[in-house]
Amino acid sequence: MPWIQLKINTQAEHAEQIGDMLSANGAQAVTFVDAKDTPMYEPKPGEVMLWPDTQVVGLFDAEHDMSAVIKRLEHARLLGKNFPHKLDQLEDKDWEREWMENFHPIQCGDRLWICPSWRDVPDPNAVNVMLDPGLAFGTGTHPTTYLCLKWLDGLDLTGKTVVDFGCGSGILGIAALKLGAKRVVGIDIDPQALIASKDNAQRNGVADQLEVYLPQNQPELKADVVLANILAGPLRELRSVITEYCGDRAKLALSGILESQANEISALYQVDFEMDSAAVEGEWARLSGTKK
Repeated sequence: MPWIQLKINTQAEHAEQIGDMLSANGAQAVTFVDAKDTPMYEPKPGEVMLWPDTQVVGLFDAEHDMSAVIKRLEHARLLGKNFPHKLDQLEDKDWEREWMENFHPIQCGDRLWICPSWRDVPDPNAVNVMLDPGLAFGTGTHPTTYLCLKWLDGLDLTGKTVVDFGCGSGILGIAALKLGAKRVVGIDIDPQALIASKDNAQRNGVADQLEVYLPQNQPELKADVVLANILAGPLRELRSVITEYCGDRAKLALSGILESQANEISALYQVDFEMDSAAVEGEWARLSGTKK
């Protein structure tokens, strides 16, 4: 089916209202994108952040009467007559197939591969985690996740207990189990992440070894390996919580950190850990260390 995109540039405080207006006028989907290449790195838990200059994009059926839509929007006080906008025709494609084509198996270290279910496994003898993109963060494509996966690949996890703090899709915990860990405890503030983690664990045959909890229900334990792929702000605020999970000589990995934030976060954790040099991928960094 052919489509038409209506694009409207606005300020962040008006974006969601304009998005609602597009939906009310027949948009099949509404997205928000950066209008001026402005980076944003640390949304608070549960917060929806928009760029100071946001482009609101409504996707309409090509047969939709867009002139009528524009006329109705012109009567809105927020936009007004002759408001700036752009209409683009999109070619008729199989968009689901187009989206799927963007995901490929990813090798993370020497042993570990992350593979979408619709792709052939490149190496049947490797440690293969089957994982598809979903609502929870973590497919291996983002540098923060990739750096953690590569770190896990370099560890001997045989019989280890692992805590995945901010588990998202469960990708790190599942990878740890398939690399030999005995038990993984996943913790996340988002109930959807817990569901995704268990579903993905089930697909990979490790559901019995993966436990998931909201923070208020998290168990007391000392782990051999702790991962926290979250963001610099939570890593600062939750340092004592994360540290408390680490047993003697436990291995720790911290990610979701910009390279420019790495020295500060490393210094905070040096109180309790022997910290390694940062591993960097693009503008992102992963820190690792061993509990003193």
